[in-house]
Amino acid sequence: MTAGGTVVVATKNAGKVREFAHAFGKMGLQVVSMFDYPDLPDIVEDGATFSENARKKAKTVAEALHMMVLADDSGLEVEALGGRPGIYSARYAGESASDALNNAKLLDELALEGAAVQRDTVQGSIPQNDSLLLSKARFVCALALYNPSSGSFVEAEGTVEGFITDTPSGAGGFGYDPLFWLASHGRTMAELSKDEKQAISHRGQALASLLIQLENAQ
Repeated sequence: MTAGGTVVVATKNAGKVREFAHAFGKMGLQVVSMFDYPDLPDIVEDGATFSENARKKAKTVAEALHMMVLADDSGLEVEALGGRPGIYSARYAGESASDALNNAKLLDELALEGAAVQRDTVQGSIPQNDSLLLSKARFVCALALYNPSSGSFVEAEGTVEGFITDTPSGAGGFGYDPLFWLASHGRTMAELSKDEKQAISHRGQALASLLIQLENAQ
């Protein structure tokens, strides 16, 4: 997983790089990503699941670099939209769409559905302003670590449950974090500190599970 105290993560998502760097930094490890290997080809994420995409990214980059590589595929599943955007979360509003455009499309689609959650059915905190909770939702993260020497994977998955709010809040995080309300915390994901997010997020849970598997295999 490491070479000279370095973890290679197969992503060009700057937000994910920051989160992995924060997590592995506590272990004295440095994260490098596909930003550090600009000659690597882009990977077409054509899998039907988060796990399939994570495996493809990990294997493609690991075989190109001849190193163990960790890959992540993650996204948002919204109940009122039948699980959309799902594996298309990063490109919901089109290829190379910005976070703002993806968030806007999500709210537009929920408005078309007339989605809304009755406040008295929510277990936990609700927004104290005029914001509405539009739908139950969850973040999903699949991690795959591929070893090109053995041709083997170590995989883990994590999820976190919440709601989509109609009013973005918070400057932290990335992606749909400003719209993802955590009833357990009374804040959006974008309002959490890095340590708080790592402790409860889908990516933090998946990483903790992966590290346990690696420790048990030693």
